[in-house]
Amino acid sequence: MANGILIVDKPQGWTSMDVCAKLRGVFHERRVGHAGTLDPMATGVLPVFIGRATRAVEFAAGADKEYIAALRLGVTTNTQDATGEVTETHPVTVTQADLEAVLPRFRGDILQVPPMFSAVKRDGKKLYELARKGREVERDPRPVTIHTLEVLRPLGEDGYELRVACSKGTYVRTLCHDIGQALGCGGCMSALRRIRAAGFSLEDALSLERVREAADPSALLLPVESLFADRPELPLGAAAEKKVRNGASVSLPDVPGGEYRLRGQGGEFLALGCVKGGTLTVIKSFFEV
Repeated sequence: MANGILIVDKPQGWTSMDVCAKLRGVFHERRVGHAGTLDPMATGVLPVFIGRATRAVEFAAGADKEYIAALRLGVTTNTQDATGEVTETHPVTVTQADLEAVLPRFRGDILQVPPMFSAVKRDGKKLYELARKGREVERDPRPVTIHTLEVLRPLGEDGYELRVACSKGTYVRTLCHDIGQALGCGGCMSALRRIRAAGFSLEDALSLERVREAADPSALLLPVESLFADRPELPLGAAAEKKVRNGASVSLPDVPGGEYRLRGQGGEFLALGCVKGGTLTVIKSFFEV
C-alpha cells in the first residue's frame, strides 16, 4: 500500500482537489489529502499526503509558506487577482522607490480582511458563494504575519515581482490589492508561485507528468517522517515501544522536554511524541496497525 508524502509542482489551471483526485487514481488509494490550498491560477509546491500519511496533514497545514508573486499596479479586480472582473483602472505614476516605501507597513503582524472570493465561511456559507451572487458582506479582519516582503525585480512598466514569506491564512492576492490601495493606484495579483510549504521547496517538487509516467509511483514518495525532520529522534526500548503502540504513556525521567520522532526497535518511525515532566505521550501515531 502507498504511504508517504508527494510534493507536487501544481500546474496552472488545476485546483488542489483536482491534483488529489488524479493521484487517487495513480496510487489506487482513497486516502489522499493536501496541505495548503492553491488557487487554480497559482503554481508550485503542494504537499500531498497519501495513505496513512494523511494523518500528518494537520501538522503541515499550519506551517509558514513562501511565494513569488507578480503585482500589477493600476488595475483592481473583484477577485483581487488577474482572473477577476476589472472594477477600476488608474494611471500608474509611482516608482519602485514609492513601492519600497509602503512595504514596511505590511511586514510583521498585520490584519487582513479576507477577500469575498474565498472559502472563508459566513453564517454557514462560503464567501465565494455569496460573491458569485453579487453579494458582498462585512468581513472581520484576521491576524496574519508577513515574515518577508521584498521587491525582486520590475515586470514591465506597471508590474513588480515580490517575494513573500508568511503565516498560514495569508492571502497574497489581498496583500497585492492592499499594496495597490496604499499607493493610490490600485493593484492586483497577476501570477503566483509557491516556492516553499511545510518545510518542502521546489527542489522537492515533481510534475504530475513525471508521477503519472513513473513505473513505480510509490518510489517517489517521501516518508511521512520527513515532515518532522526538525524534531530530534528518540529511540525506544522494547517495553516503551509496546506502550507507545498501545497508546499508553511512558515514564522517561531523564529525557528533556519537547517533541520527538519516536523510533522503534527495528528502526521504524512510530509516532510523533511529546515529553513533558518526564512523561512521554503520543501526539500522533503513524505505524500500520
